[in-house]
Amino acid sequence: MASRPKHVAPRPAPRLYLVTPPVADASWFSTQLTAALDAGDVAAVLLRLADADERTQINRVKALAALVQDKGAAILLDGHVELVARGGADGAHLTSIAAFTEALERLKPERIAGAGGLATRHDAMLAAERDADYVMFGEPDAAGTRPAFTAVEDRVAWWAELFEIPCVGYAASFDDIAPLIAAGADFIALGDFIWRDPGATISEAARLLPAREPAE
Repeated sequence: MASRPKHVAPRPAPRLYLVTPPVADASWFSTQLTAALDAGDVAAVLLRLADADERTQINRVKALAALVQDKGAAILLDGHVELVARGGADGAHLTSIAAFTEALERLKPERIAGAGGLATRHDAMLAAERDADYVMFGEPDAAGTRPAFTAVEDRVAWWAELFEIPCVGYAASFDDIAPLIAAGADFIALGDFIWRDPGATISEAARLLPAREPAE
């Protein structure tokens, strides 16, 4: 169990984690993505891929991976573990403890393995025991339904108090950002609402984050 030691140093200031819409045209989306990455301190981008044949999807990943990595951020695939290495991505985000566990052998230790869709505290603790690089709470399911926000705040606060592994809190709107920071999220995931005007939206979201300590 990756519980936190007593008298642990404060966690670093949270950073942004962007969740893309399902991308079908990497060339068109690269303009939006560039605007978002230029507007604030983005740690990672979770790339969701629209349905297509494998070669098309690999080409999309390659095109966007170079853009994201050149900005100093990590690019993760939403599932599609088989495309991570071939597309040059940094890792994958797996939804459910079963999908996460199944993907570990193909990702670790070279690449990032994140866990979401964790329905219970027990599932989250299993992800920690199985060496998740982060856990995510509050993201919508396949039908677009997400837990009550009070439940998300509670889960984030519980995790931040007890575990060292980073926690991503999913913000469905600007109103979610400050409460997730207060609860102790290490990263704030921003989804569909940011892509209507990514530059302005990310700039505003970045202003809500506490200042980061300068690197030594």
